[in-house]
Amino acid sequence: MKKVLIFQGGWEGHDPAGVSERFAHILTKEGCDVEVYDTLDCLKDAEKLCGYDLIVPCWTMGEIPTEYTKNVCLAVSRGTGLAGCHGGMCDAFRNDTDWHFLTGGQFVAHPGNDIEHTVNIIPSSSPITEGIKDFSICSEQYYMHVDPAIEILATTRVPLANGCHATNKSCDMPVAWTKYWGLGRVFYLSVGHNAELFRDTPEAELLMKRGMLWAAEGKSFA
Repeated sequence: MKKVLIFQGGWEGHDPAGVSERFAHILTKEGCDVEVYDTLDCLKDAEKLCGYDLIVPCWTMGEIPTEYTKNVCLAVSRGTGLAGCHGGMCDAFRNDTDWHFLTGGQFVAHPGNDIEHTVNIIPSSSPITEGIKDFSICSEQYYMHVDPAIEILATTRVPLANGCHATNKSCDMPVAWTKYWGLGRVFYLSVGHNAELFRDTPEAELLMKRGMLWAAEGKSFA
């Protein structure tokens, strides 16, 4: 049985309690033993973190003690997976560049706020995207700064909204990606503003479920 740690909190606008509850339900149905915490102090014991198969952050903005980030980095380097969505992982701890390096990217803007846009699935051998077709979604279209080493699984075309950035050429922005950190696997999905989005968009929920389960398998291949 896979052991999973979910920690939730930070800015309430991203529905951390609702999203973490939905993810916990998904993972429990897949046979995982899930623990949910509403404090960052669950990250203070490095050796305990190393005992989990997967860590799922649902914590937007805020600050994290440097030692806690080091503990998560250590656990992932030893094979513990890391998976998250939207602001819960890649708009967490804006001042912590080690966190950004670990996760593979950082939110910087969402021009137009909630807008209809298309998520384009990139042809790949990844089991995360197998059988999933391009889909439309109405949510914040994240503009990200990303690690060039990530493997991009899905993109969206920007800009689609007015703003100073629109005078630049249009570009394809990563929406879903994977990367490795030592022996560990990392997955991120930039959509997921609240729990209702996953309820109403089965493709997004399937990507998230597969991404979490993929990341949780890191120790099996270590």
